[in-house]
Amino acid sequence: MTACIGGHPQLSRMERTVVLSVLCFILSVRFCSSQTYVLDDKLGLGRVFDGIGGLSGGGATSRLLVNYAEPYRSQILDYLFKPNFGASLHMLKVEIGGDAQTTDGTEPSHMHYENDENYFRGYEWWLMKEAKKRNPNIILIGLPWAFPGWVGHGKNWPYDFPDITAEYVVKWILGAKMYHDLDIQYVGVWNERSYDSKYIKLLRYTLDKNGLEWVKIIASDNLWEPIAFSLLLDSELSSAVDVIGAHYPGTTTVKEALQTEKKLWSSEDYSTFNDEVGGGCWARILNQNYVNGNMTATISWNLVASYYEELPFGRDGLMTAEEPWSGNYVVESPIWITAHTTQFTQPGWTYLQTVGHLVDGGSYVALTDGKGNLTIVIETMTHNHSVCIRPPLPPFNLTSQNATFQLKGSFAFIKELQVWRSQFNFKTNKPSFFEKLKPLKLLDGSFTLNLAEDEVYTLTTITTAQKGGYPDPPPSARFPKAYKDNFNTPNPLFSEAPYFADQTGVFEYYRNLTDPGLHIFTLRQVVTQRPVTWVADADQTISVIGDYQWQDLTVICDVFIERMYTGGVFIAARVNKGGESVRSAKGVFFWVFADGTYKVTNDLEGQTVLAEGKSGTRAYGWYTLSLTVNGQYASGSLNGYTLWKNAVILNPKNGWAAIGTQSFELAQFDNFAVVAD
Repeated sequence: MTACIGGHPQLSRMERTVVLSVLCFILSVRFCSSQTYVLDDKLGLGRVFDGIGGLSGGGATSRLLVNYAEPYRSQILDYLFKPNFGASLHMLKVEIGGDAQTTDGTEPSHMHYENDENYFRGYEWWLMKEAKKRNPNIILIGLPWAFPGWVGHGKNWPYDFPDITAEYVVKWILGAKMYHDLDIQYVGVWNERSYDSKYIKLLRYTLDKNGLEWVKIIASDNLWEPIAFSLLLDSELSSAVDVIGAHYPGTTTVKEALQTEKKLWSSEDYSTFNDEVGGGCWARILNQNYVNGNMTATISWNLVASYYEELPFGRDGLMTAEEPWSGNYVVESPIWITAHTTQFTQPGWTYLQTVGHLVDGGSYVALTDGKGNLTIVIETMTHNHSVCIRPPLPPFNLTSQNATFQLKGSFAFIKELQVWRSQFNFKTNKPSFFEKLKPLKLLDGSFTLNLAEDEVYTLTTITTAQKGGYPDPPPSARFPKAYKDNFNTPNPLFSEAPYFADQTGVFEYYRNLTDPGLHIFTLRQVVTQRPVTWVADADQTISVIGDYQWQDLTVICDVFIERMYTGGVFIAARVNKGGESVRSAKGVFFWVFADGTYKVTNDLEGQTVLAEGKSGTRAYGWYTLSLTVNGQYASGSLNGYTLWKNAVILNPKNGWAAIGTQSFELAQFDNFAVVAD
């Protein structure tokens, strides 16, 4: 923060003046002058700021986080939620699990079946409590991506019986309070899918009927249109909806959304690889969502990249925590870019009307708490260093510039501002994030900054911020080459086993009362009806585990078929796809069926058969399957006896291990083991 051209110490004042005059004439006045931006509250304020948040779920994106050992798990949570430490998030949005694939995996429902309620499944309850423990004021939001099949009565549509769907969602909110003392403050409708006005009204009625008048509805978690038009035309619908939530709005809104006078949120945004360009994307949209689109909240998909990186949208979180077996995690640049806003504001602060774009590119926002505090956030991200994954970013130019800010109104008497800076330094590849500089002294409420390309500044009266940190976590390491789990330590019951990532169906700990000897606790696939899906779930259920680079390996597992005559289960190796692409997964799949047969296929759908024959397997009996893949050949055994061998596998060359069933059916697995070469 210096003048455009500094004086030479060996020159007299008159000589320096002459030099400056000549240089300014040669270089043009533009490089010696500053554009002035006025920050003033005397004409009123802008919209109320609602917060910055992260989204857990929307595809099991926090799946591996819960499996980290201490102290690393708590450290990761501190970087995300602890005030005045790291990202210091104001909001946490979670998926209301629906037993279906929603990008990178499935999340379990609190009601697998109509007469079933369980508010301890999955990890979102745990995560919300950990966030609340660190920040008691954090805002909690729930949104369904999918629904159990019974909600849709067998149809892939949740609105034919809107009263059932509303009751299902409201029970999740009530369960959060009853069993975990969590207050869900906002709830959505159906992520990025069609909305139904009748359902939204009925959801409002059902919330109110259950004493949840204070829970607000967000709609429609998709585009600005057509929900904005519907709200303008339907006063009853308008009274039911509190927030218009748009996804990936590209920092712009539409006039109809503004005409509703509702809160406007970017209720899902970012979704970009968390390298420095991803950090630049986040820096630009955090400011410009308000400057361009009047959006008062921005929520990142996703909160933390805690899922196998080879699944869709790998490393799209604010930070990376994908190795619970090693304890390694990485605090990525978006954490510190978030801190530039979150550590110096709180929900309930208000934007000034005097916000906008810098003349030579970039943007600035200013917020106040109404008690004399002021926070200014400035970003100068260039086009190529701030591209988000979506939508396309129109070209724009940005150059280094001087900017003078003049404080007026109630801020005119501020004498000093704290200064925090991030420099991406793409040219030198030596970034510096969230660096505290010397406080800036103001003269008559004015200060000037020399703004380079790809920088973020926060200037503020707030003095409580800090760049938190811990000793380096353990080094990165591949998944263990030898791994086994007998599932005898369920923590808690109904939760998922460590490192297993369900891609279709739900595999959860189960206490087997019918076989208290060898198989007391097992892993059971529990979804028996195709869910109301968000993407094209596979017709088979599958959970993957391990190292995607595995080539030669042996997978062993005890299996228990629970469907008579038509039931079937598999173990697999070299599974090469998951997430939204799981239907087309290839690998080596070793199936056994309740009709006494077996089959070996090169794909999950079972279309390419490599071997088949008699196995003698039946329902309600335990069998030990073993699958060995070595180079181009695979062999399999049943209860220690070779059932088939030397099946030729040309592709894929590598992939995860997996377990699963041939349909949505009950089945159990125990004593899982894998050994890779």
